[in-house]
Amino acid sequence: MAIMITDECINCGACEPECPNTAIYEGGVEWTWAGGTSLKEAEMEDGTVVDANELQEPKSDEFYYIVSGKCTECMGFHEEPQCAAVCPVDCCVDDPDFRESEETLLGKKAKMHGE
Repeated sequence: MAIMITDECINCGACEPECPNTAIYEGGVEWTWAGGTSLKEAEMEDGTVVDANELQEPKSDEFYYIVSGKCTECMGFHEEPQCAAVCPVDCCVDDPDFRESEETLLGKKAKMHGE
């Protein structure tokens, strides 16, 4: 499952530099699939393929947010999600809407980092 940031976020920014997939962004900031990865294109849920450098709309305008499609719970990098480990208010939690197996998360990591 991916990690999400709740609305209890105090916008301290401690989580953002800890993410090995660059899946965490400041509220209001556009993001790309390519950011922090080796992706050249990304396949969307509906099967369409987009340029990985194409800017995407922010998931939140108020708080830091995690792009669930880029989150691997730090699998293959660390023993635990680093955003949750450094969050001073414990607002980086499991996202019940994005449940993925360890195999899926490791596959996502390999695809994003060209392994």
